[in-house]
Amino acid sequence: MAEVNRAQIEEAVKLILEAIGEDPTREGLLDTPKRVAKMYEEVFSGIDVEPKEYFQTIFSEDHEELVLVKDIPFYSMCEHHLVPFYGHAHVAYIPRNGKVTGLSKLARAVETVAKRPQLQERITSTVVDSIMETLEPYGAMVVVEAEHMCMTMRGVKKPGSKTITTAVRGSLKEDAQSRNEVLAFINA
Repeated sequence: MAEVNRAQIEEAVKLILEAIGEDPTREGLLDTPKRVAKMYEEVFSGIDVEPKEYFQTIFSEDHEELVLVKDIPFYSMCEHHLVPFYGHAHVAYIPRNGKVTGLSKLARAVETVAKRPQLQERITSTVVDSIMETLEPYGAMVVVEAEHMCMTMRGVKKPGSKTITTAVRGSLKEDAQSRNEVLAFINA
């Protein structure tokens, strides 16, 4: 994990508060710079963490059928506005040669990739590519659904709008029937 410079973040937050016309020495804001620095350390803890690390734990299992973990909650920060976006990821793969990983590893990969200044499209493709490169399955698919606060609280102001991104690789990309099976399970 990258080292976070809390003092630098605290100073930046003080400057932002002053720039918007607030008094950073006001009682309610006095500890805000420290709280924000601590929050940023947590929210951006995925910087410099490689999601492929989670797929190094491999089990041999005679299973070459669909594995799907759906509704994995995540929170991330839009790299364009530094405001949150959040939602659920659905991660599927079809193991090859008995190479399976722990189910929690799929969720950890999503969480790690989300804990960076991020784009939803990048989360989707980074997770699926990490699975393909390390587990070498027949195919993999990641679907991410999220609400972006940059669309909800500013700009177009459309609360409740969801953005859906997909990344499909291998047999799941080539075989529409298998891909549709995954989507049916996700939507069930």
